[in-house]
Amino acid sequence: MTTAELNVVVLIGAAVLLAAVAAVRIVSRAGLPSLLIYLAIGLAIGEGGLGLHFEDADLTQVLGTVALAVILAEGGFTTDWRTVRPVAPLAGVLATLGVFISVAVTTGLVHLVLDVDLRTAIVLGAVASSTDAAAVFSVLRQLPVRSRLRATVEAESGFNDPPVIILVTVVTSDAWNTAGPLGIAGQIGFQLVVGVLVGGLVAWAGTWVLVRSALPASGLYPLATIAIAFLAFAVSGVLGASPIMAIYVAGLVLGNSRLPHRSATESFAEGLAWLSQIGLFILLGLLASPARLLDALPTALVVGAALTLIARPVSVIVCATPFRMPWRDQVFVSWAGLRGAVPIVLATIPLSVGLPGAERIFDVVFLLVVLFTLLQGPTLPWVARRTGAARPHNPRDVAIESAALDDIDASLLQFTVPEGSRMVGVEISELRLPPGAAVSLLVRDGEIFAPAPSTDLRGGDHVLLAAPREDGEAIERRLRAVSDSGRLAGWYDGAVAAPRLVDLGGRR
Repeated sequence: MTTAELNVVVLIGAAVLLAAVAAVRIVSRAGLPSLLIYLAIGLAIGEGGLGLHFEDADLTQVLGTVALAVILAEGGFTTDWRTVRPVAPLAGVLATLGVFISVAVTTGLVHLVLDVDLRTAIVLGAVASSTDAAAVFSVLRQLPVRSRLRATVEAESGFNDPPVIILVTVVTSDAWNTAGPLGIAGQIGFQLVVGVLVGGLVAWAGTWVLVRSALPASGLYPLATIAIAFLAFAVSGVLGASPIMAIYVAGLVLGNSRLPHRSATESFAEGLAWLSQIGLFILLGLLASPARLLDALPTALVVGAALTLIARPVSVIVCATPFRMPWRDQVFVSWAGLRGAVPIVLATIPLSVGLPGAERIFDVVFLLVVLFTLLQGPTLPWVARRTGAARPHNPRDVAIESAALDDIDASLLQFTVPEGSRMVGVEISELRLPPGAAVSLLVRDGEIFAPAPSTDLRGGDHVLLAAPREDGEAIERRLRAVSDSGRLAGWYDGAVAAPRLVDLGGRR
């Protein structure tokens, strides 16, 4: 490739990336996953648009798997385990038993209505049954949904990819003719269990090393964190387990550890996840052929209706009823099972192994994802309101960021006082911070000053405080309690001695 050709490629790539970034605002306002605009960009520059010809299913599968790994790692990293832990059993059942119920029901309906062979019906049912983490994260994190319900759907979307990937891989391989149902179930169980163990152990060991390391530049910590997650991915794959499960669990463990420079790492992971989504969906759009999609429309409608309107609700009812989930919440969880990149990437597996009818399967799944995302995405806020899943906006929510000060074993915490917070009017001394913690700076109306103990907080104040690293979590809980309940909020952390304020001097 000449220098001139390289410049043209870089120019086109930068233009496409900027257009994809700008499109996020458009689709977010409509409540749609960004995948739709990215798929459209891929179709526009593909053979049906600008004429770029791309048919490499093997390359798409490899790059798609890596992109999914990044997306799941970021999803795990930004998931609060305290929110997920109460719903983990239900999410685990939905991600395993629920998926297999969806596959079974969809397979039976597709086999009956479309009169296709059993293997093709299983592949269609399995490929379409997995909810997509990228789509779920991008939509639910913009909706004011109750945290328990959001955590359930997000955890399910992170955990249910590995079982489906394993099932599709087995059904499309020679194991279809040699392995019985028990053998397939054993393979799936082994890969899931070992994947969880490897992901947890590698992330734990990596965290232990990171918190005891003094790297020469803060930018190295995000790189090291992502490398640890991919180490779990690789080790799990070498052991014959599920790399996707391992990297999601690794992300979950890393994200809920007291890592140095956590905010920088979270921003870096978020950027990588967006880049992976953009590249993945554009690549999948390139692989699709608009000329074939119209012929696949009737089949896509049948499979999508069977899955969305019958199989998914049945699986949620069977799995959630023993957990005493109200039927209204079950309706929301059922409708929130969005499809996205995962089904389309899985549809490249039959293409790569040369399964008969693989091209048709890919077209059906591609159309199914687009059509039912257009149906479910915009209507999800309405469903949330009708089922009571929507959470009223709380003007007292306070977002707290922290950064480690490695040399002195301390942390810097910063937050902005929300306008509707009960922290407004509270004096610095009434925050009752633990010993060693100090409010060092306050920014008000563009002016920076050191507050006195009697300085009262106002809406919009930006506050910076320093504290011993071990007190960071307790201080965050205290600040949120004051924001929600005011100066009389209780101080219940048994690890903190009698509160003592460090007098910083300063001004009101």
